[in-house]
Amino acid sequence: MSLDQTDRRILTVLQKQGRISNAELAERVNLSQSACHRRVHRLEKDGYIKDYVALLDPRKLDVPTTVFVEITLSGQADEVLDAFEKAVSRIPDVLECHLMAGTADYILKVVAENTEDFARIHRQHLARLPGVAQMQSSFALRTVFKTTALPV
Repeated sequence: MSLDQTDRRILTVLQKQGRISNAELAERVNLSQSACHRRVHRLEKDGYIKDYVALLDPRKLDVPTTVFVEITLSGQADEVLDAFEKAVSRIPDVLECHLMAGTADYILKVVAENTEDFARIHRQHLARLPGVAQMQSSFALRTVFKTTALPV
């Protein structure tokens, strides 16, 4: 299925306001409510819309510190990569893990209460990850810009 301009407008609105009512969404994208509902259902069924989530405030949840961790593995064999990926996916403080091209094999996005909490996460989880040869952590001082909205 290819997306037309109306589908793209629906996706743009839903990325910013996931809890918008169908009636309001239909009005915003200039469709009838039933046509809007059918399109949203089709976008969900076809996998363009993966899920609906609430974006939480890390400060309110006492995890305001963001740390980006570059990981270099001891090897590139499938077994090494698979073991690392399986283990890192079980660490609740790791929000993202990306396989990279470049100097690091992986980059992790980790949240923590503060530097002491990150030291605990490092000691209890990151330092125990299989296949890690080198690790470098960079603390974000301030988030200048952040979005979850993809260009549609």
